[in-house]
Amino acid sequence: MAAKKLTAWWDRKSDPDRIELYTRWTFNFFALLEVVVGFSLAVAVEPRWGIAVVCLLVVAHAALCQITSSRCLDWMLDRRDRPTAMMWTNAAGAAVIVGVLLAFESADMTRELTGVTTLSSVVMIMAAMSLSLNLRPSEFGRLVLAATPIVAGMALLAGSPARLVTVYAAMTLWCGLAGGFAGRASGWILAAVMELDEARHAQARLAVAEERLRFGRDLHDVLGRNLSVIALKSELAVQLAQRKGAASGAALDQMVEVQRIARESQSELREVVRGYRDTSLLNELAGARGVLRAAGIECEIDADPNTALPESVRAALGWVVREGATNVLRHSDASRCVIRLRLTEHPDAAVLTLVNDGVRDVKAARSIGSSGNGRSAGLIGLRERLSALRGTLSTPDPAEPTGDGRSWSHGVWDDRLPPDDEVFVLRAEIPVSADASSEDGRGGFGERGNGAGGGTSAGGGNEAGGGNGAGGGSSAADTAVGGAYGTKAGRAGTDGR
Repeated sequence: MAAKKLTAWWDRKSDPDRIELYTRWTFNFFALLEVVVGFSLAVAVEPRWGIAVVCLLVVAHAALCQITSSRCLDWMLDRRDRPTAMMWTNAAGAAVIVGVLLAFESADMTRELTGVTTLSSVVMIMAAMSLSLNLRPSEFGRLVLAATPIVAGMALLAGSPARLVTVYAAMTLWCGLAGGFAGRASGWILAAVMELDEARHAQARLAVAEERLRFGRDLHDVLGRNLSVIALKSELAVQLAQRKGAASGAALDQMVEVQRIARESQSELREVVRGYRDTSLLNELAGARGVLRAAGIECEIDADPNTALPESVRAALGWVVREGATNVLRHSDASRCVIRLRLTEHPDAAVLTLVNDGVRDVKAARSIGSSGNGRSAGLIGLRERLSALRGTLSTPDPAEPTGDGRSWSHGVWDDRLPPDDEVFVLRAEIPVSADASSEDGRGGFGERGNGAGGGTSAGGGNEAGGGNGAGGGSSAADTAVGGAYGTKAGRAGTDGR
């Protein structure tokens, strides 16, 4: 439990934030490593004051590399201007340290050559890692090629033998390319992850905009013709009313027809809007599987297709599936989700259980789900819907035993999932009366749409959308939930119409 508290701050972060934090602390760790290696190898310098000078230079350069890498990462993420001055200061600092070490070597003020060359290579690698974040690959390559003869020339000026000059030249070339590759790859991965995260948010915004356009098209299709007819008949009724005799009766007939069309339009408008609020359990299950798999989450649905449920129970459970899948997408880093639906005998009730892993803060999630506070508006709405059917909604601890001594997740979880204390359970239970079940037993999971052209209006299956009357189709199913989740799966279903 203590370990969980220590890692709670990490669990609450999103994947892009984790990768950014990991990348930044990787550069910080290398800066600290430069200091440790510098202090360890500074003893290769003979005089004590020389050791102090080398240590101070290494500490200053490590701090400079840390600041440079941090600002370069901010620049790559479009959070600040390009730190050009800091970049060249970093390169100059590395050159100064290498020059000082060569001067000590030429003055025979070093105990061993290996320590000096190793320390020089570490300094150059650190400088290369920071510089590679701020330069294009072609620019960085030219810089490394230019630095190689410069370092070799510094070694010649220091009076180093030809063998040592060759070693410094090769070391400069290798350290520059290796450090540059490591730094550039880390920065590129971070930028790609952030760009992908931004694309996901843009995708969600586009999905909302597309759904609004679709809603507008549906309203136009439903009301456009009827409003035109109402205007025409109203104008005709006015002209007939201005006449005398039997024409007044014809005007009255026209106004009655206007009233009928207006009521019909009102009813059709309600059908369109209801598509954004009503749910179909079959469509919601299929759509949840589609959107979760599209998000890289393995989804398993364990439900008997022959189970007969009243329409009101199916609709309420459809809302549970929709809200539960939405919470998995928005508030977890799940890799697996299992949805199970069963009928119990004592009492006679439909029980839907949704279990997922990847919860960032399990304790907080369960407390929000069970407390009914303002932060769980979606679950509060579900609880109100279920209470109207004498149902219950709970977020039990998976490890707690039920009446038969098994855990809540028994029969739902498997060996591929983490322990009970790392998963989240959403459980809905609604009583099922025998009369209601037999009366509406034609539906169950195999219902053939809602009679308005196949599927709900949110799925594009009404008469304006041109559905085929088979509400169980994959396109209609994906679209029905895609409109609610705002994901690519929903738009795929729309295109499939």
